[in-house]
Amino acid sequence: MNISLYLLTVLIWGTTWIALKLQLGEVAIAVSIVYRFGLAALILFAMLLISGQLQKVNRRGQLICLAQGLCLFCVNFMCFLHASQWIPSGLVAVVFSTSTLWNALNARVFFKQKIASNVLAGGALGLVGLGCLFWPQLSGHSASRETVIGLVLALAGTLCFSAGNMLSSLQQKAGLRPLTTNAYGMLYGAAMLCVYCLISGTPFAFEWNARYIGSLLYLVIPGSVIGFTAYLTLVGRMGPERAAYCTVLFPVVALNVSAVVEGYQWTLPALLGLVLVMLGNVLVFRKPRVVMPVAGKLA
Repeated sequence: MNISLYLLTVLIWGTTWIALKLQLGEVAIAVSIVYRFGLAALILFAMLLISGQLQKVNRRGQLICLAQGLCLFCVNFMCFLHASQWIPSGLVAVVFSTSTLWNALNARVFFKQKIASNVLAGGALGLVGLGCLFWPQLSGHSASRETVIGLVLALAGTLCFSAGNMLSSLQQKAGLRPLTTNAYGMLYGAAMLCVYCLISGTPFAFEWNARYIGSLLYLVIPGSVIGFTAYLTLVGRMGPERAAYCTVLFPVVALNVSAVVEGYQWTLPALLGLVLVMLGNVLVFRKPRVVMPVAGKLA
């Protein structure tokens, strides 16, 4: 079950960049995000109400859903989108992939979970691999004030994503399933971003064509309803640090799709990076060895 959810998340989020690219046009990015999570929330609520699976959420749970919506379905997306205007997308991907390490650290701080050495080693190896994958972008980008701004925004988005993971884990420990908390979280996230658009004077335009509507539906149903539910379920089942290794594999899937769709050419450094990412994946999911006590040495 875990493997299926893991592969599903990686494949879906590794291809959503195509839909995001198709969204670019007359509609402001922030408005498209409002449409995405607003529609996703409505679909989730409809599914849960029809099936009778919508859980009751008390005041504490609603406040956590509000915080989760702010972190996971609002601020982090705005941070990453603005960061991509200052630094290359490859650098944003590398920063975002530090989620594995941030989740391990936050799980230690907030839930007193022991940080597994294989998770840290695998996460670090994956980051090195991503650095190799995106080396042409990274080496061709000079350091500047804009770079610092982009890095700060990308890091802020990553920390918000990690915080959203911790909040989802907290909700699941309280017995609330991701389907219910995502429905509320997406609704709150879309509402807060909607208020931001109104205050900033961002027009609520819409493109009535197959390109925009098709890409929006892909982001709503597979990208949000299925993708976030699968990922946050993994956070509860596997732990935030292991689930977050998905963020290292997303760019790998994206580059493979790009090779088919856009003619991306694999290079030797990129292939080396791919090998390192996969080795990191093996390390992250390797079960720690259990050392059996030796007879005669027990106290």
